[in-house]
Amino acid sequence: MTLIARHFRVTGRVQGVGYRYFVLCVARELGVVGWVRNLPDGSVEAWAKGLSNVMETFRRELSFGPYNAQVEGIEVTEADASLHYDEFRILR
Repeated sequence: MTLIARHFRVTGRVQGVGYRYFVLCVARELGVVGWVRNLPDGSVEAWAKGLSNVMETFRRELSFGPYNAQVEGIEVTEADASLHYDEFRILR
């Protein structure tokens, strides 16, 4: 399997509902590394790297979010897979 990286921008009701923590838990469960953070416009941004088959599962989970979230859209773009992270974390 090939390691790939993706950049995600998630819109909807995704701040103040535990969305970043949800993403952290999903990433750690799947063995994905990278980060997630809130953006000033109310959306959430993430950069993630993992095995290609796992990244599809990760994207699907992001489209659902936690119970209180309401994901309206998710933009996914290719990202630089040469960047190195040892874990997944929430950026402040």
